[in-house]
Amino acid sequence: MQGSKPAAITAHVTELEMTAPPKQSLPMPVNIQTAVLRVSDIPLPYYRFLYLRVGKRWHWAERLRMSDEDLAAVLHDKSTSVTVLYVNGAPAGFFELHQLEDVVELTHFGLMEHALGLGLGKWFLLQTLLAAWAMNPLKVKVTTNNLDHPRALQLYQQFGFSPVATREVLIEPLSDDELLAFAKKL
Repeated sequence: MQGSKPAAITAHVTELEMTAPPKQSLPMPVNIQTAVLRVSDIPLPYYRFLYLRVGKRWHWAERLRMSDEDLAAVLHDKSTSVTVLYVNGAPAGFFELHQLEDVVELTHFGLMEHALGLGLGKWFLLQTLLAAWAMNPLKVKVTTNNLDHPRALQLYQQFGFSPVATREVLIEPLSDDELLAFAKKL
C-alpha cells in the first residue's frame, strides 16, 4: 500500500549576506561538554542521519532525495565542509559551508531536537560564522525561510546578516514512503 504524498507547502525565502565577521563573543555553554569537529570525507549514511535529525521538522528534503553519487559529489568536493556539534558525546547538530571564490555560503545549519533549549543556538551559530570567516571570504551568505525556526531570521540579522532578496518557493515535504526507504538504507 502506497502512502499518500503530502501537499506542497509555499515558503517565503529570505537570502541574507554579511560582509564583515561578527563582533559578538559568547561564552561556551556551562555544565555541558561540547565538541565541534570538522568531518573530512563524511560517510553518506552519517550525513543523511544528521540532515534528517536536524532538518525533518523544518521540511529539509533535498539532500535525502539525492542519489549517493550526487550527494557524494557535493559533500566530498574540496569547496564543501561539514562540521558536527557533539554534546555530552552525542551528535547534536551540524553546519555545512560551501566556498566559491570569495563567497562562503552557509548551506545548512541546525541543532537536533535534544539540543534545543540548552542555550547552544547562538553559541553554535557564532562558531559556524567564525569557521566561515576563517576561510577568508569577502562575504558570507545564508538562506532561510518561514518554515525554519521562528527566530532564525532574527538571529541571522543579530549576527550581522542583511536581507538582500526574497522569493516564494514550493517545498515538497518528505512522504512516509520516502522516510521508510531512507530508514532502510541506514
